[in-house]
Amino acid sequence: MTANVTYASVEVGTELPARTFPVTRATLVQYAGASGDFNPIHWNERFAREVGLPDVIAHGMFTMAEAIRVVTDWAGDPGAVTEYGVRFTRPVVVPDDEAGATIEVSGKVAAKLDDGLVRVDLTATSDGKKVLGMSRAVVRLA
Repeated sequence: MTANVTYASVEVGTELPARTFPVTRATLVQYAGASGDFNPIHWNERFAREVGLPDVIAHGMFTMAEAIRVVTDWAGDPGAVTEYGVRFTRPVVVPDDEAGATIEVSGKVAAKLDDGLVRVDLTATSDGKKVLGMSRAVVRLA
């Protein structure tokens, strides 16, 4: 976590520390158990291909959760996030091997709003392709 991030110390254009998150089939099974989302597109390669996907894909909410970690780690408090939304632009395809996939996330302060709020725009990619569009969080800083 980043200490001493305050509204006064942040400027528009401030870049948040980028992160890379590994995703394996085991990760998806763990997430399915925690979330209760056992849709076979997230664990059954044959089924995923039958419905037109290239392979098993990560849960959209899992992808969102990994992306917002860049913001919560930077702000130092998950409760500082007051709004968060994304558009899913492409699935995170997770091959059945030791490497799996990665989600690369970067962010920057796009606007300083009133009352100690800042808007952070996030970029999330996997395999060089954007997986989240319009990914934005509003964060309350001290």
